[in-house]
Amino acid sequence: MESALIVTTACKGTQLLAELLKMSGITSISTAASGGDARRLLLETSFDLVVINAPLSDEYGHELAVFVAESSGAGVIILCKSERADLVSQKVEDAGVFVVEKPISRQLFFQSIKLMAASRRRMLGLKKENSKLRGKIEEIRLVDRAKCLLIQYLDMTEPEAHRAIEKEAMDRRMTRKEIAKEIVSRYEN
Repeated sequence: MESALIVTTACKGTQLLAELLKMSGITSISTAASGGDARRLLLETSFDLVVINAPLSDEYGHELAVFVAESSGAGVIILCKSERADLVSQKVEDAGVFVVEKPISRQLFFQSIKLMAASRRRMLGLKKENSKLRGKIEEIRLVDRAKCLLIQYLDMTEPEAHRAIEKEAMDRRMTRKEIAKEIVSRYEN
C-alpha cells in the first residue's frame, strides 16, 4: 500500500497516525478533519487505506467507514474506544472494515495494516477475475447472438454458424467477438 487518508478531528491523533503509517511503509499520506471533508477528498483521489479515528466532528465515523468500503477499493480501519468497539464492529464488519480499539498498541496497529493489505490484495484479485469472467460472458452472448442471426438469415445450422465465425476470425486475424459484432451490426440494421 502506498497512499493513505487519515480522518481525525484531533491534531495530536493525526501526527501519531501519520508516524505509524510511515513506519508501515506508506509514502503518501493525506488528512481530513471530518467525514464531509473525507467524502469530498475521496471523490477526487483514490487511496489504498483509510484510517478513521472515531468520533469525528460531524459524525461518529462508522457511516463513513461503510461508505468508503462499499464505494472504493480502499482498505478501511476505524479506531474507537474499547467500550464501543463491539457495537461499531457489528455495524461495519459486513462491509469489510477493521475495528481497532483505542488506545492503540503499535504492534496491533501494524498487524491490522498488514491484514488489511492482504485482504485488499485478495479483493482486488477477485475483482480482476470477476471482470475477466464478465468479459467472457459478454463475448459468449455476442457470439451466440451472431450465430442466431446467421441461422436466421443464411439458413445455417448451429455448427455451421459456429464454424463460419471461427473461420472468419482466423482468416482475418480478429477475435470471435469482433467478428460477432460485425455480424450483429450487419444483420440487425
